[in-house]
Amino acid sequence: MSNIALVVGASGITGSNLAHELIAQGWTTYGLARNPNQAITDLQPIAADLLDPESLRLALADVAPTHVFFTSWMRNDTEAENIRVNGTMVRNLLDVLSPKHSVQHVALVTGLKHYLGPFDAYAKDGFLPQTPVREEHPRLDIENFYYAQEDEVYAAAARDGFTWSIHRPHTVIGKAVGNLMNMGTTLAVYATLCQQTGRPFRWPGSKAQWEGLSDVTDARVLAKHLIWASTTEAAQNEAFNVVNGDVFRWSWLWEQLADSFGLDSVGFEGTIHPLENEMANDGPLWQEIATQHQLVEPNLNRLASAWHTDLDLGRPIEVMTDMSKSRKLGFTVYQRTDESFFELFDQLRAEKIIPASDRR
Repeated sequence: MSNIALVVGASGITGSNLAHELIAQGWTTYGLARNPNQAITDLQPIAADLLDPESLRLALADVAPTHVFFTSWMRNDTEAENIRVNGTMVRNLLDVLSPKHSVQHVALVTGLKHYLGPFDAYAKDGFLPQTPVREEHPRLDIENFYYAQEDEVYAAAARDGFTWSIHRPHTVIGKAVGNLMNMGTTLAVYATLCQQTGRPFRWPGSKAQWEGLSDVTDARVLAKHLIWASTTEAAQNEAFNVVNGDVFRWSWLWEQLADSFGLDSVGFEGTIHPLENEMANDGPLWQEIATQHQLVEPNLNRLASAWHTDLDLGRPIEVMTDMSKSRKLGFTVYQRTDESFFELFDQLRAEKIIPASDRR
C-alpha cells in the first residue's frame, strides 16, 4: 500500500519543508490549510477550516490518508483560548478522518514550550527546567496548549488504533511567508533594515542567551525526522526532541550573521533591546525597500515575527536540547546551525524576499 500523507499547516515553515521532503521521497501528499500552498510542485492543496467540522468533511471527502502530520496552530489572546482552539483543531480533524479507517500514524509537532511553559509564562522564574531538556521531563503543573493537543492525539489513537509520534523542535529555521514563529527570516529582515538605516545589528536578547549554549532546528532536519518516526517501528508511540545536532553560543553566531550582511555586530550591553520595539515603525520603510528592490512581499508583518524572536532570545536561562533518544533509535541526520542560517539567507535573496545585494 502506498503512503498517502496529509500535511496540516502546509503553508508554514515546518509544513512546507515537510511537503517538499515527502514528495521527494515519492509520497502522495496533500496539504491542508485555510489558504493552501499553491507553490509546491505535486502538492495537492486542500482548503479547509480546522474549526469547522463540516468544512473538513467536505474538503476531505475523497482523501484517505495513511499518515497525518499536524504542524498547525492558532495564536490566541490567552492560554485558556489557546487550549480550547488548538485542542479543538486536532480533535475535529481526527474525528472527521476516523470513519475512513485509513490512518496508520499521526505525527504532532509541538516544541520546547512543553518544557518552558506557555507564552504568558515563557521560561520565567518558577518555570525554569533543567537543561538540556529531555523527553522524560514531566509536564509542568500549568495549562499548556501543547498538552491539550497531545491529549487529543492520544485519545484518538486509543479509539482508532493508529500509532503516533510527538516532535518537539527548538526554534525552527526555514523559509516561510506569513508564519507566526519565524526567527530566521525575522533576523534577515532586521539585518536588511539595519543596512538601510545605519542602525547597528544589535543583540536584542538577554545575557543568559548571549552567553549560554543553545541549539535550533533546521526545518529540513525536522521534515526528515517526522518521516523517520512515522515509518520506523521503534519510534512508534514516542515523544522526541529534534534539533540540528550541534550547539552554539549566540555571542559567536551573532557576529557570523552580521558579517553575512556586511554589518558590524553589537553584543549584549547590559540590557534587553526587544526587536518588537526596534522594528515597530519600520513597516513603511520595508515597503520602500520592497519597491526599490522589487521584492515579493512588501508587508513587514508577513515576514518578521519579532514578538516570537524576542521570546526566544530573551529567556533568562540557556536552553539546549538532548536528542540522544532519537540517536539511539537510529536517526542520524545532522546540520550545522551557521549553515542553516546562511543557506536560508541565500534562499531569501534568490526568491526576492530580501534584497540580493545585501551580502558582502
